[in-house]
Amino acid sequence: MKIIQTEKAPAAIGPYSQAIEAGGFVYTSGQLGIDPASGTLPQGIEAQAEQALKNVRAILESAGLGLENTVKTTCFLKDMRDFSAFNAIYGRYFTGKPARSCVEAAALPKGGLVEIEVVAAR
Repeated sequence: MKIIQTEKAPAAIGPYSQAIEAGGFVYTSGQLGIDPASGTLPQGIEAQAEQALKNVRAILESAGLGLENTVKTTCFLKDMRDFSAFNAIYGRYFTGKPARSCVEAAALPKGGLVEIEVVAAR
């Protein structure tokens, strides 16, 4: 088991790792749309989704992988009415169409509108 860490994505806001590599897979923790440089959340679902996906990509790249290695995503939306707007952004990043679950969450950390976690294969 190996801890994956990069400064190109926000630091963990609790007692967990950005990602763990085990058994040929990389498991990321949920990524909010926090800008790693400023530590702030941008306004709106589109901007937060874009940044969350950039954060996921940065973590995978630090493990020597890319978004194309993703086999499964789990996406949490604060409001399912944002589903179409979220999908428009998501589809630009995951062109290989990994398996996905997308659910509405009553609340996300830091007041986020979206959180994304992935499983990627080596």
